[in-house]
Amino acid sequence: MAVLAAVVFSVFALLLASCGSGGSGSEPEPAEPVAQVTLDPGAEATGVSPTAKISVAVRNGTIDEVALSNAAGKQVSGVLSADRREYTVTEPLGYDATYSWTGTAIGTDGKPVPIEGGFSTLAPTGTTPATLNIGDGQEVGIAAPIILKFTGPVPDKAAAEKALTVTTDPPTEGAWAWLPDDGGARAHWRPKSYWQPGTEVHVDAKLYGVALGGGAYGDGDLTTDFSIGRSQIVQADATTHRIRVVRDGGTVFDFAASYGEGDEARNVTRSGIHVVTEKYEDFLMSNPPFYENVRERWAVRISNNGEFIHANPESLAAQGSANVTNGCINLSPEDAAAYFPTARYGDPVEVTNTSIALSAADGDIYDWAVDWPTWASMSALDG
Repeated sequence: MAVLAAVVFSVFALLLASCGSGGSGSEPEPAEPVAQVTLDPGAEATGVSPTAKISVAVRNGTIDEVALSNAAGKQVSGVLSADRREYTVTEPLGYDATYSWTGTAIGTDGKPVPIEGGFSTLAPTGTTPATLNIGDGQEVGIAAPIILKFTGPVPDKAAAEKALTVTTDPPTEGAWAWLPDDGGARAHWRPKSYWQPGTEVHVDAKLYGVALGGGAYGDGDLTTDFSIGRSQIVQADATTHRIRVVRDGGTVFDFAASYGEGDEARNVTRSGIHVVTEKYEDFLMSNPPFYENVRERWAVRISNNGEFIHANPESLAAQGSANVTNGCINLSPEDAAAYFPTARYGDPVEVTNTSIALSAADGDIYDWAVDWPTWASMSALDG
């Protein structure tokens, strides 16, 4: 009996030892969350373009909540994909600004993973604003160029031109050309030939975030939608001392006129295709030292060198028979008043048979004085 008791005690001791054998080990480590968060750009990135794609994506999980905020706490607009795996910012960011991500992703294992991190955008040495010459909804003449004018120089004109798009219906062949700076860089777009009446035009200048060279960047995007109205062409032949106004192929006016006397260069009405740019019922004209602040009626500007089509009763006796003006095209008060309301920005005025051609020296719109191959070569982009 003593032997049997000893055996039983030994077995019991072994069982106790086996139950306590794990006492020297440790509990298994909990599994890492499976969700993987990727920031674009990466955390702590610097010099980020404010128009670059900004997003956060999650693998092995979905986005529960997310926000991108600037240093003032203002949230940036964005959109979450249908599968909740990607969030993309939908508005441009600011220059020289810092942004921070906040939020949570939930993995397929049900465990949360924080969405966190930040980045900063590039800091330009300056920005260069620009303007477009034709406003939304405007109806213009068949010779109207599109003019993009910058407030300062644009060293990298190719980069700027890549950001410009002109869309037309019907399709219209045309090109951008960079003209000499006039207080700032300027690019003009014109069709190869006059616009087709009724053409609808959309211009997109996505300049914000574009490096223009010299450390300057585009100040903002520009856009406009306008249309081409009726065809009206002023045919102005200095040898006939008349002008004809041709609308949609038919003559609507045929007026006696007087052109520049031509006794010296400043008095020569320039030959070539001018463009109507503005008009005034009353305008004070000056041509020092010969006269100053002379009030003229029904003045339609056709060039920045001082050329107008306007009423002038003092040259009435010469109209239709002689050229006696200082370079403008003079009409009778009645004829000028009849033409004036029909004139529209962008109408061509085709002056012929004078001794000096319209050129860059005569103002900012001499676009049609440049032949098409030369014009196309003035683009900053090959082809």
